[in-house]
Amino acid sequence: MKRTVKFFFSIAVFSIILVSCNSEPSLQRYFVDHQEEPNFISQDLPISMVKIDKTNFTEEQTEAFNSVRRLNFLGFKINDNNKEDYSSEIGKVKTILGQEKYQDLMDFSDKGRRISVKYIGDDEDADEVILFGRAEDMGFALVRILGSDMSPEKMILLSEALRSSNIDETQMQEMLDFFK
Repeated sequence: MKRTVKFFFSIAVFSIILVSCNSEPSLQRYFVDHQEEPNFISQDLPISMVKIDKTNFTEEQTEAFNSVRRLNFLGFKINDNNKEDYSSEIGKVKTILGQEKYQDLMDFSDKGRRISVKYIGDDEDADEVILFGRAEDMGFALVRILGSDMSPEKMILLSEALRSSNIDETQMQEMLDFFK
């Protein structure tokens, strides 16, 4: 009997290890692997460090803003010498974001720039919201928005509020200058 219990326990532990070792690439791993690479810039911002004028926010927009804890930014700047690398990296990011766990929230394009917004979670609670923007003449940027009690609906409200609010861009100047 002890032998049978040990056997089933060993099989259970082995199964858990196999299930937890997912061979699919992850966005978090992509960030870690590329944060120190040439042509990339990486920045991690706690939302408390971002100075935003919230005086005109509605209650729902304020709630959405408060649900965000941090932003992880990774950018790739394209130039004449790295166009093949750019295409390769775009392919890697698209593969990751094409995984079943990433839900589409919205896609739009403007003047040759494409932006995709995806999230991990369900309609009520998003664990992570991802912005993926790219432009053939500038490069691409990935932003992971991490928080608690986020919902896709709240993130849309927050994006609308951020477009019309005053943001102190000095905290993000390094990221903005990178693409110039």
